[in-house]
Amino acid sequence: MKVVSLCSQGGCCPVVRVTDAEVEIGEKGNSCVLTKEQWESLKDKILKKEL
Repeated sequence: MKVVSLCSQGGCCPVVRVTDAEVEIGEKGNSCVLTKEQWESLKDKILKKEL
């Protein structure tokens, strides 16, 4: 599993957790779980500046 914090300070920052099966984005009690296919689609749209 790879975990990336979305802020430079510790504490209550959202994180991205990537496993072989899914990607979880958010923080305790407030998160979104995406399939790998959904994650790749989201990344593609961000990189193409569609979002």
